[in-house]
Amino acid sequence: MKKTIGQCGRLVIASLAISLVASTAELATKKVLTLSVAKEVAAAAEAHAVKNQWNVVIAILDDGGNLLYLERMDGTQIGSIEVAIKKAEAAVSYRRPTKVFGDALAKGATALLALPGALPFEGGIPLKSGDDVLGAIGVSGVTAQQDGMIAQAGADVLTAKDGQ
Repeated sequence: MKKTIGQCGRLVIASLAISLVASTAELATKKVLTLSVAKEVAAAAEAHAVKNQWNVVIAILDDGGNLLYLERMDGTQIGSIEVAIKKAEAAVSYRRPTKVFGDALAKGATALLALPGALPFEGGIPLKSGDDVLGAIGVSGVTAQQDGMIAQAGADVLTAKDGQ
């Protein structure tokens, strides 16, 4: 009998402990990149590309590195599809523009090539709201510098939304 009461007592104590933890724990609120905002980002990037007569692929990823939106402009080589996605993956994974890797490599930091998924080509930019990374944009199809300018035009959409 004593052993049974002891087991019941432990269950009661465990249940109380779980209840206390559950009652004080709260879910975090988190901004997420929606499909409609991803399309706005892509539209701004596309507008910059069209204005300059550049054909590119634009990839938008969420904060988990999952493809949310992809656009391949007419006449863009199919090889740029994977490159745009990889640029966005690097930007979201490392929370910084891929240009950082290219600049470091140009200065001789060859060790960065050992970083998994680090792509040393401009054109991948994290999409941020304040300090929060909501996803990334990756652009490929013209020169790395031009890809970067197009990606920045898209990323600027979130900067403008933060200012509203």
